[in-house]
Amino acid sequence: MSEQRPALLKATGLNVVYRPARAAAVWSVRDVGLELAEGEFVGLVGESGCGKSTLGFALTRMLRPPARQEGGEIWFRGEKISRLDKEALRLRRRGGFALVLQSGMNALNPVRLVEDQFADVMRAFQRTSAADARRRAADLLERVRLPRATLDRYPHELSGGMRQRVAIALALTLDPRLVVFDEPTTALDVIAQAAVLRTISELQRDTGFTALLISHDLGVVLEATKRVLVMYGGRIVEDQPAHGILTGARHPYTQALLRCYADPRADEVNLQGIPGTPPDLSQPPGGCSFVPRCPLAEQICHDRDPDLLPVGGGLAACHVAQRGASSPGPQTEASHAR
Repeated sequence: MSEQRPALLKATGLNVVYRPARAAAVWSVRDVGLELAEGEFVGLVGESGCGKSTLGFALTRMLRPPARQEGGEIWFRGEKISRLDKEALRLRRRGGFALVLQSGMNALNPVRLVEDQFADVMRAFQRTSAADARRRAADLLERVRLPRATLDRYPHELSGGMRQRVAIALALTLDPRLVVFDEPTTALDVIAQAAVLRTISELQRDTGFTALLISHDLGVVLEATKRVLVMYGGRIVEDQPAHGILTGARHPYTQALLRCYADPRADEVNLQGIPGTPPDLSQPPGGCSFVPRCPLAEQICHDRDPDLLPVGGGLAACHVAQRGASSPGPQTEASHAR
């Protein structure tokens, strides 16, 4: 749950549906509610296809067809932004919210110099001279530890890690108070991954913007963030402080994810997979979507999807956890510790 700070962004009952022309609708985000506080650094983790990226696009109003928001509301600084028209939304982006995509190459125009791409963003919101735009862009690049000479290069002339840093610097051009990072280390080598994560953490600490880090890599999320949201089958199923989730995870899916992750410093590593496959969101189940893979499932789990309710030091959408029953793995250890 959020620390006792003002909510910067709030979503309630959020649903996002993909409606392709010749295929079944896919309910990628289902009845999601969350709050992000001023200055928080939050992680969002889950398997591929669970709805993480779609949720990030929805929260920043970047959804494109065939994805549509169908139900729910989003507030930013107390203003309902889920129904703003295109022009009003454009104006809110300055000092508002930004999205950093998972591949810097995809976010950059391959036939334009880096300098021109910064200038395009700045001139979309205010009149600025070429000299002022270049000066501002150079300052932003220095903040992400790139030399000013990067301005005179094309994206294909940069490494993957450099392109990702350019994308981050571009996102900061309008001084956002919320930045959503969608898999920012995907396709980077481990050295570049560490450098990009360090850059993001330093920027977040120094400027105080709220950050949502989306990743399928639980290790990345635990290393960088203070709070972890776990997503499965289009829903948030757990919300816990990062420092406590290793031993205090309450949802069976979170516990299963933890068994897939190991400390690389350990002398012995024993990794386990998660049997089964994620649910088909073109036919959302009536009960808990984790039932086919859950070793603790009971009849109520088949019959009714659990709400996300307080459990321990956070929130969990699990009938068994809410009843306080013990379970194997981290939850058992946490219950003993408590």
